[in-house]
Amino acid sequence: MSASERLVDLLRLGAKTAVAVHDPSNMFYLTEGYSGEGMVFISAARRVIVTDFRYTEQAGRQAPDFEVVMTEKGRGASQVLAELVHGGGITELKLETNYLSVDEFEKLRAAVGEEVSCTPLAGAPQKLRQIKTPQEVLAIRKACDITSEAFEAILPKIREGMTEKELQIELDFTMYRLGAESLAFDTIIASGVNGSLPHAIPGNKPIRRGEMITMDFGARVGHYCADMTRTVAFGTPTPEMRKVYDTVLRAQTMCEDALAAGKNCFDIDKLARDYIDARGYAGRFGHGLGHSVGIDIHEEPRLSMMCHEVLQAGIVITVEPGIYLPGVGGVRIENTCLVKENGCVPLTTADKQLIIL
Repeated sequence: MSASERLVDLLRLGAKTAVAVHDPSNMFYLTEGYSGEGMVFISAARRVIVTDFRYTEQAGRQAPDFEVVMTEKGRGASQVLAELVHGGGITELKLETNYLSVDEFEKLRAAVGEEVSCTPLAGAPQKLRQIKTPQEVLAIRKACDITSEAFEAILPKIREGMTEKELQIELDFTMYRLGAESLAFDTIIASGVNGSLPHAIPGNKPIRRGEMITMDFGARVGHYCADMTRTVAFGTPTPEMRKVYDTVLRAQTMCEDALAAGKNCFDIDKLARDYIDARGYAGRFGHGLGHSVGIDIHEEPRLSMMCHEVLQAGIVITVEPGIYLPGVGGVRIENTCLVKENGCVPLTTADKQLIIL
């Protein structure tokens, strides 16, 4: 069954209900390959990509099972959508109200007219995207292999005085050289005191002996993301930072071992949080334990204090506890993992034990 058919089934689309999708990640997923701009229209009877001249040939190649309708001057996407709606006798149109701006939503609603009810799509494509197909897992696994290999390749290139920005550029280039089609997100490099910033931006700070270096990065392959974080010591770490590292490593390993279908996201997060708090670092682990990964780097469900969803086999999710000490530094260790019925498989495979360079 195709992704668009699964959406029709999930929403139980009747003859008078249709969906218009604008989020590029959902468009790619539902068409199983289209990566251009525009809009996707799905009803029980039709599958249509609406786009402009720049992407019509691309759409035909990437999504051969979809009709392609080209917009023109004076006949934009809103007008084409109205034609599709009225031509198909559609009375309810589901839209991505979580993605469209207010102006875009009002423009679409005005185009289809008051006789058509515009209702939220309510994240239905994202719900389908939670469980990865074997083909999706294969793409993520390849991205994770490149990411893990890039980490091993970059270690000998780290030198004293090298800036965080220089290390970022070197790491990014290494992922491309190994086969990444793009980066899953902007690479994070945080050395020394900058390690207390979970989303530090690499800058001109030089790397010094005795510092910890946190590297959070990922390759993208086949439009699917990898996500991995490793923290290494550049020279002998202080006893305090060694304790921080050991605490994070233990928390990460405990939670990875506990990850399995049927487990509650909240409970896995709590396992790490309680352990870190008990080791004397209460309040120093302030983000969620992990997030699902796929076409987007951050997907649902999440391992967090706010999520009580039950994990299912086929979900790909990160496990990434951290401890952040302002003015001192920080440590984060992260794997991307495939949830199975009786456990999980780490897809990022680089060594998690403390590496001292």
